[in-house]
Amino acid sequence: MKPVKSLHFDLIGDIHGHYDKLALLLHNLGYSPHGGSYRHAEGRKIIFLGDYIDRGPKVRQVLHLVRAMVDAGDALAIMGNHEYNAILYHEPDGRGDWLRPRRLDRDSGLRESLAQFADHEGEWAEWLEWMKGLPLFLDLDGLRAVHACWDAKRIPRLHGKTLADPDFLHASARRMSPEHRAVENILKGPEIRMPEGYSFLDKEGIPRDSIRARWWNLPEHARVSHLAMPEPFDVPGDALPHQIRRIPCYGPDEPPVFCGHYWLPPHHPHVPLAPNIACLDFSAARGVHPLVAYRWDGEHRMFEANITI
Repeated sequence: MKPVKSLHFDLIGDIHGHYDKLALLLHNLGYSPHGGSYRHAEGRKIIFLGDYIDRGPKVRQVLHLVRAMVDAGDALAIMGNHEYNAILYHEPDGRGDWLRPRRLDRDSGLRESLAQFADHEGEWAEWLEWMKGLPLFLDLDGLRAVHACWDAKRIPRLHGKTLADPDFLHASARRMSPEHRAVENILKGPEIRMPEGYSFLDKEGIPRDSIRARWWNLPEHARVSHLAMPEPFDVPGDALPHQIRRIPCYGPDEPPVFCGHYWLPPHHPHVPLAPNIACLDFSAARGVHPLVAYRWDGEHRMFEANITI
């Protein structure tokens, strides 16, 4: 990807097929229809943080708009874990199976995308190729963007890589490989196992025995449940020291970084998670909750007032 020099980006979290919410947010940010794209009169650009597909009613329209804006130079777009899972679901593993087991009970969001492309199967295949070319992260002048977690230890392994490289794609799907660990962390976030015998219900009501952990302001000692994203809860059982040490920890002096992924609940205040970290996924994929953006103008520390709906 060519270097992008701009101090005026508007970053948008997980869209999940909600085209109407996206069009409204673009309007609220000052973007106007321009051919098949949207453009800002002052030259601002969008950065889309991944998860364009699944769940919502207009996946196809979202993909067309995101790609049109990228192709017109009005936006940048990165990979989300839903795009990654869709690619693995459709990629043969070379041994008579697929890189991701075909279980639509687990991939219920993908079932929605496939249904919407039932009459456009050839087009869906083209979209999968487009998704493969999405960058896994952006490290621009003064700003970083990643779908779930900025892992400084593993980011260098992904530099210049996309899933359009078959060798890298297959390596990323090989459990416990260095590529797999890197892609899992940046697209899905670090996880920690709950103490033995404990579990909790995720947002889909599925029992889980591990949490997605926050990756900033980490204490030396904590209960596993107190490190949970999107919100801590209270279940006994301390994290082991080596579990905490393995979590990437984004320092307070690092450049501002933006992510999505975490389904922050609608009642969560629309504020940065830390002075230099903002999550822009406030569960817009469910109900009437709006999409959320951050208007970035070069600042090193984020302002609550710059979060827009």
